[in-house]
Amino acid sequence: MKKELKERTPQLIALIGVLAVVLVILLGFLITRNRQMSEMQEQFVIEKQDLEDEYEAISLQYEGFKFSVQNDSLLYKLENEQAKVQRLQEELRMTSAADKAEIKRLKEELATLRKILRSYVQQIDSLNRLNEELRAENRQISDQYQRTSQTLRKVSQEREQLSEKVSLAAQLVATNISAKAVNDRGREQTRLSRSNQFVISFTVARNITAEPGERTIYARLMAPDGSLLTKSASNTFPYENRDIQYSMRRTVEYGGEEIPVTLYWDIEEFLMAGTYQVDLFADGHHIGNHSFSMNE
Repeated sequence: MKKELKERTPQLIALIGVLAVVLVILLGFLITRNRQMSEMQEQFVIEKQDLEDEYEAISLQYEGFKFSVQNDSLLYKLENEQAKVQRLQEELRMTSAADKAEIKRLKEELATLRKILRSYVQQIDSLNRLNEELRAENRQISDQYQRTSQTLRKVSQEREQLSEKVSLAAQLVATNISAKAVNDRGREQTRLSRSNQFVISFTVARNITAEPGERTIYARLMAPDGSLLTKSASNTFPYENRDIQYSMRRTVEYGGEEIPVTLYWDIEEFLMAGTYQVDLFADGHHIGNHSFSMNE
């Protein structure tokens, strides 16, 4: 038996080496893919923000015209156009940055609004030529609203930055993560052949900025070959604008103070020896990870 085990040792080492290389390649691919998706999402957000700024600029111009136009009929038309701009602004605000079709439609609407705005500018200029004093007043108001637009843009950027900081501060964090295998008596094991269950334990850290209430925590348990352990293909949760599968989940009542959480995986399939990876998620965020090794 020892001789046979000794003869198989080089083969096992080679197999483990190959699996390790495959795992490294897979992890590299996943990291690159996640980075690309993150960069693409950031670009979508920037494009949407630029579009929101352009809509805001047009809305401000219409607001400025109210102070310079004395013609009631023209003023009524301007107010209707401003209402249309504000309606489209609300549609844009409710649109996901990744909804390309809707963003394209709102860009086309913006181009139409610009044409309409230019026609009103021409009408207003014609009226202003008849009244030099009114034209001077309009320039003053236009300058004022340009400064207001810049101020609003700056305030909007600061508000967005503050919102991002608050969102980051409110994210949950998993600490003291541990993972082990146990037999049917609950005793810790190092060999898969003697194990009946994986036990994942961790602590959700204290965070008084997080909103209290129920939280569902998901765990993804990856085998050494990179495959995900899951009981059903329908076991999914939303993460980064897509649904991904999970291995285990647990719903807890979180009140801002740290709480211990334990998840269990019943070993009902053949598992290979090697390093297992546990990733934890909550509220659409990755909150912690841990790895552990098992023998045959």
